[in-house]
Amino acid sequence: MFRGITGNVLILGVVSFLTDVSSEMIYPLLPLFLTTVLGGGPAFLGVIEGVAESTASFLKLFSGIVSDRTKNRQRLVFWGYTMSSLARPLMAAAASPAAVLFIRFADRIGKGIRTSPRDALIGDSVDPSLRGKAFGFHRSMDHAGAVIGPLVATFLLAYLTKDLRTVFWLAAVPGLLAVLLILMRVREVPRTRKESAGDFLRAAPKGTLRTYLLILFLFTLGNSSDAFLLLKAGQLGVTPARIPLLWTFFHVIKMASSMPFGALSDRVGRRGIILCGWCIYALTYLGFALAANELQVWLLFAFYGLFYGLTEGVEKALLMDIAPVSERGTAFGWYNFAVGAGALPASLLFGFVWQSAGAGAAFAFGAGLAAVAALLMFFLITAGSSRPGDTC
Repeated sequence: MFRGITGNVLILGVVSFLTDVSSEMIYPLLPLFLTTVLGGGPAFLGVIEGVAESTASFLKLFSGIVSDRTKNRQRLVFWGYTMSSLARPLMAAAASPAAVLFIRFADRIGKGIRTSPRDALIGDSVDPSLRGKAFGFHRSMDHAGAVIGPLVATFLLAYLTKDLRTVFWLAAVPGLLAVLLILMRVREVPRTRKESAGDFLRAAPKGTLRTYLLILFLFTLGNSSDAFLLLKAGQLGVTPARIPLLWTFFHVIKMASSMPFGALSDRVGRRGIILCGWCIYALTYLGFALAANELQVWLLFAFYGLFYGLTEGVEKALLMDIAPVSERGTAFGWYNFAVGAGALPASLLFGFVWQSAGAGAAFAFGAGLAAVAALLMFFLITAGSSRPGDTC
């Protein structure tokens, strides 16, 4: 089952597990904290999530390009995780929506520094024929942390404290453990290093890679922050005490499906798996537009989890198949930039459409863009460009 999961892949999976335990002790409770404790609204929630993710996307591009030219990707990974782990628990001290925005901004700076070098390091640490499995394993560990984090938050709120701020402070512990693990166990791997300094224009993707990234950008415009799904769940009767449990259930589905679908893409190709995921996404968002009770919310979160299992690791494996060997960090930089650059308008659009025309219209908008992106992927990205194990 774990054949091909090398030391770096294993350790970085554990790091993501611990980091997500920390993050998910906070994130499911953030919409509630922002709206009820600090007095923010859906539109400002969209601003926070959009600004945070778009900030990270710019830094992911920069760190990806730098990682192809540096001798040590591990240092970038270490400092990125360190910054996020120190910033995230400061949510406990937030006294206004603006403070939440600033803290999320700092947290996402750390994510921007670490993500592209980490993904390139994972891709270079495994045999090309097992990339889907490796990225699927990493996503499964990430989601396992997202399962444990809300459970820890639920336990703390049920038995130890009713104060959300105390839970946020305690989230610092697993984050700091992750940083220590990177420092002690993650190692560089031999690779082809790009020597020229270059610039962003010269590093811009070309050919099939560029087409793939533009389609991803379009899909992302309809893929707003999951915080809106939690807000919708609350409006349909999911109580604050059950929201962390719903979030845990969602991540169990993601965790259980990521590695099997990643391994499947190693055998049957990436494109078809991604297309299935995007179609499920469109149907799920249409479901949220029509949902009327809590049972439907739980069922829709299950399907939404399958979307992540089908796409997260497989999209990255496809990127590794397409990207030139010496520019994989740069390719991940542009990948994360394309996804993140769509996050700000996506969350802003979703928040304002929700506020002006209702939740149904906002979810229908997201479903429509996903369907268009799926059609473009089908016609413009050939099956041959997604064959597993291609080392370019």
